[in-house]
Amino acid sequence: MSINRIVVAGTGSGVGKTTVAIGLMAAYKAKGYTVQGFKCGPDYIDPTYQTAVTGRKSRNLDSWMCSDLAVKEIFVRGCQGADVAIIEGAMGLFDGKDPLSDTGSAAEIAEITNSPVLLVVDCGGMARSAAAIVKGFQTFSPAIRLCGVVANRVGSVGHYELVRKAVEKECGIPVIGYLSKDDRLCMPERHLGLVPSIERGELKPFFDLLSETIRNNFDLDRLYQMMGSEKIESPSILFGTQKKQEGKVRIAVAMDEAFHFYYPENLELLEYYGADLVFFSPLNGERVSPDVQGLYIGGGFPEEFAASLSAQEDVLMSVREAIQSGMPTVAECGGFMFLSESIETVGGVVYPLVGMIPGKVKMHTKLAALGYREVTGMDKNFLIGPNDRARGHEFHYSTFESSRAITPSYITTGLRGMKHEGFLLNNLVAGYTHLHFASAPVLARRWVEQCTMFKNGVCERL
Repeated sequence: MSINRIVVAGTGSGVGKTTVAIGLMAAYKAKGYTVQGFKCGPDYIDPTYQTAVTGRKSRNLDSWMCSDLAVKEIFVRGCQGADVAIIEGAMGLFDGKDPLSDTGSAAEIAEITNSPVLLVVDCGGMARSAAAIVKGFQTFSPAIRLCGVVANRVGSVGHYELVRKAVEKECGIPVIGYLSKDDRLCMPERHLGLVPSIERGELKPFFDLLSETIRNNFDLDRLYQMMGSEKIESPSILFGTQKKQEGKVRIAVAMDEAFHFYYPENLELLEYYGADLVFFSPLNGERVSPDVQGLYIGGGFPEEFAASLSAQEDVLMSVREAIQSGMPTVAECGGFMFLSESIETVGGVVYPLVGMIPGKVKMHTKLAALGYREVTGMDKNFLIGPNDRARGHEFHYSTFESSRAITPSYITTGLRGMKHEGFLLNNLVAGYTHLHFASAPVLARRWVEQCTMFKNGVCERL
């Protein structure tokens, strides 16, 4: 497959790479291109912007959670039918899992996908010094092709010209555009109501302004010619070459403003191994369908909608009954919180929830956990056993306090060592960790097989 592609990376966090990446997606779409967005790393929020702008499901490219070949396959699958692929980096270009290597960084994604890099530099308060910064990034790794620069937060056209002349003379690569110091061009606050705001169209004026500004201030035709377009081959290691299996079981998937954090490959692998996915909205009063054999409740923002979720008594009962029936259920982060006895908000208000997990969740104003996780399972965990390995990510502002002794679902290993995590009971596997099934596709196959056993009456009730 051949597609024009580029990685939009920054010198660090907060320099404007998300604004530039989203703006480029909007601008190329306005020019008539079909644009596919990607995000380096495990982030769920930026892909939400990308999906809203491009009209195509954004995908994560993570070279720590997934192998190089898996990353290539995810990239190639995501690009089907697109003209342009724009890959947004994370943190700085060379920042990832390991301070001594490019593992998990945007630089490694650029190398795997054979994509050149467009570097976003915050030029506020500097001119010629911008060239020194670019030169450092340009020479840091011979495997990375820095093809161009974006000057962000310039004070005027004259300021931009000073930066452009210095960078092009000293570094020999073009500065293809700029953005001014303009509060209207700052990405909206990534508040927890982001998704419903996008779905209601409230951010469309911002996207339109950004698109128009990029088209006026960037040489988009030149950038298109600078993009990588070499053919990229991808062996089918995740989805194989066999025909997708159809209709073995039906798995209910919670999908609404409160629950929407799913890696697309997790859902697609379940479908590949024979699951029909049935989407339902707990927030809008939709019960678990009686004709499903599995239940998937992903992450999201249940704490933001705790009052509404708590009021959906029929929904809470249907979820309890499904789990009590022995239905193979996986709940991640927000889903784990939803299945607890209650959520206590930062303001101290307590909302009763499903109550299948004995304990309560308490929200905090600061992050309670953040980082990659190497995951192994526990005995009797149908999804991942003690001899299995998978990878995932943890990110949440809450803590869980159990009301009695519980059996954890996983043993996770992260930067701060090893810990027991989650809750395991019969066919319920729940925890804070978001597992990426592309790191261990056997998990999807095993889940479908367990749902088949449940369908055939083999699984025990609680």
